[in-house]
This record gives sequence, C-alpha cells and structure tokens, in this order.
Amino acid sequence: MKLALFADIHSNLEAITACLAHAQALGADRYAFLGDLVGYGADPVAVLDLIEEHAANGAVVVLGNHDAAAIGRPDDTLNDNAQAAIAWTRTQLGEKQRAFLGSLPLTVRDDNILFVHASAAAPEQWTYVTSPAEAEKSIRAGNLGYIFCGHVHEQKLYYMGVGGRPMPFQPVPGTPIPTGKHRQWLAIVGSAGQPRDRINKACYALADMERARLTFFRVSYDHDSAAQKIRSAGLPERLARRIERGA
Repeated sequence: MKLALFADIHSNLEAITACLAHAQALGADRYAFLGDLVGYGADPVAVLDLIEEHAANGAVVVLGNHDAAAIGRPDDTLNDNAQAAIAWTRTQLGEKQRAFLGSLPLTVRDDNILFVHASAAAPEQWTYVTSPAEAEKSIRAGNLGYIFCGHVHEQKLYYMGVGGRPMPFQPVPGTPIPTGKHRQWLAIVGSAGQPRDRINKACYALADMERARLTFFRVSYDHDSAAQKIRSAGLPERLARRIERGA
C-alpha cells in the first residue's frame, strides 16, 4: 500500500490538485486528509467536494481546528486573519459541506496507524507538536507504530530512539526514509495549502507501508492563481502574501 498524506489544505484547490496528481503519478493507492481542509484560502466548496469524493472511495479524513470553527464550534485561539477567513468560509458553505465537516472524527485508527490533525494527546485541544517533548506525549498517547498528523505547517519526523527518547529528524524532500516497524514514528507531513518555511511549494508525504519507507515531497503549483483568488474574495492581504512567499 502506498498511502498519500495531506494536511492543512486550507481551501487551496490549486495546491491539493497538484499534490494529488503528484501522488497518483507515484502510484498512491490510498489517501488520508489530516484536517484543516478549509480556512485561509478561497476555494472551500471545491476543496471539500473533492475530498468528499475521495472519502466516498475509502480515503481517511479527520477534523482540524479550522474545520471545526467553520461549522460554528468556538475557537478563540485563531488570530484575526484566521477569524476573518472562517467568517467568510461560513458564508460559502452549503448544507452538504457543513454536513461533511460535521461528520468528521478527531482521530482514525487503522491497524498500526493513527491519523490525527494535531497531537494524539487530547486531540480536541489542538496542541502543536513542535518539540521532542510534545512528540513523546503524542506517540505515547497514540501507542501505535505510526502517527500521521499536520497542524504545524512544516515537515518533521520523530521516532522513539534508544531508551524511549523521541528523536527529531528533518526530512529531505524526495529522499525515502526507512521507517522500521521496530520503532514508533510520528510524521508531520507539512501543509499542502499554506506552507510556512519560506518555500512556496505544497507539502505532502507518501508512505510505502509494505516496504516501510516514508518520503516527504514539495510540489510546485500555481500559487499566483491561488493568491489572486484570495484577493478577489476580499480576504486579508496577508493570506495572499503567505501563499506567494511560503511564510
């Protein structure tokens, strides 16, 4: 099984379309969408309809904090730009899209894999996994071989090393990483729709579960069109610039 992993799409249709095409060309035969499908970007309906089609064909989809906010669940941690985008997104969603978001779980467990948006330790709190200590909490809470998540908007890999200590690893895009089944792994797959590492290419990862290999990718896409849509929708200029600059 080749499992394609996407997170933090944020209503960026150009980015997720490019990532899906890239994964399909590499033989992906299963898909997981790790939350924050909407927010920030200008194509929430098209993105949700696309992902719902994949869900109908067996894709895993979990809820993110922006998704929860878009259907009216309170979140006072969102900044002003995020709140503005959520308010606009609510005006765009129809009953079909709201029902789909409302049906999404916080986590999905599948064999030896846990899919979650943020930390597996209290997923509803949307904790950022940005340190070995937070990675350890998530890995121990998940208690499975693999945790795949997003929320951080940058790519990172952690594994439980000698003595049960979490070890961070910075992946090189396009380079397969052996993920031996004798260890526990936590992969933050990066943001497809709003990367924040000053590289304006979409992020995703591809897990070859049979061969125990994980590869992180960066994919070029038409970020200028995505940014212009944000401006045309009247969303904050900062959100358009982030798409253009990757930060």
